[in-house]
Amino acid sequence: MVASFAAFYLAAPTALQYFRSPTEVAEKAPGPNETFRIGGLVEEGSLVRGQGAEITFRVTDMAKTIPVRFRGTLPDLFAEGRGIVAQGQVQGDGSFRASEVLAKHDENYMPPEAAEALKRAGHPVG
Repeated sequence: MVASFAAFYLAAPTALQYFRSPTEVAEKAPGPNETFRIGGLVEEGSLVRGQGAEITFRVTDMAKTIPVRFRGTLPDLFAEGRGIVAQGQVQGDGSFRASEVLAKHDENYMPPEAAEALKRAGHPVG
């Protein structure tokens, strides 16, 4: 049993990925090698498609905003003003480098973590 706990404890930092709101990231940035999820709304007017597959946008909980960089294909339902959750790491410049971006799957759904972050910021969704 001790061996099982030790194995879990050693693997946990990479196996467990925590959710943070833009406010939480802005107020206390995670370590440079920590992978986590950030969620909120894609800020209106922030989406910029660069050369190739590089995409930038800002995610907000209506209190704080974090710039996000992503290289890849965005989900079909990704749009400004809609809820997303992105997985990745904070970079030295304070931006978030996303390795994955998930968008809400219909008009009535927002990822629970993103909805809670907006609610805490005084902007409930739904």
